[in-house]
Amino acid sequence: MKIGVLSDTHGLLRPEVISALAGVDRILHLGDVGIPWVLKELGKIAPVTAVRGNVDREGQCAKLPETDVVLIDGLYIYMLHDLHTLHLDPAAGKFAAVLYGHSHEPGFYKKKGVLYFNPGSCGPRRFALPVTVGTLTIGADGELQPDIISLETA
Repeated sequence: MKIGVLSDTHGLLRPEVISALAGVDRILHLGDVGIPWVLKELGKIAPVTAVRGNVDREGQCAKLPETDVVLIDGLYIYMLHDLHTLHLDPAAGKFAAVLYGHSHEPGFYKKKGVLYFNPGSCGPRRFALPVTVGTLTIGADGELQPDIISLETA
């Protein structure tokens, strides 16, 4: 099972994102969608679950939940936009992962057995940060393998 993970599109869906996520089984968007069209286009690749970010204030995107929990292959994954708004203990909740965006900084780490994963931003470039998306692969052993994919072209 391979999951595409992205955040902070801000209304821009780059062709490189479509290529990078081709073949995934599921897509998780971690907020700052910008416009609903982005989710519609991603839905042509795989089923999409999305949460609302701080720029999703109007229209259909404002109706997205602030947080969500998805169950994929027996693993509970907690989704939110800004990690600073996390108000629970993911380890106590038996979550396999916490996925978040907002900072535009890609990265991942484990804490108390829980994977924390930020795919970075794949919308308009911000600051000097890279343009990236992520994938999570669920291995036969049930372990999550995170990967950050650079969309830099030059």
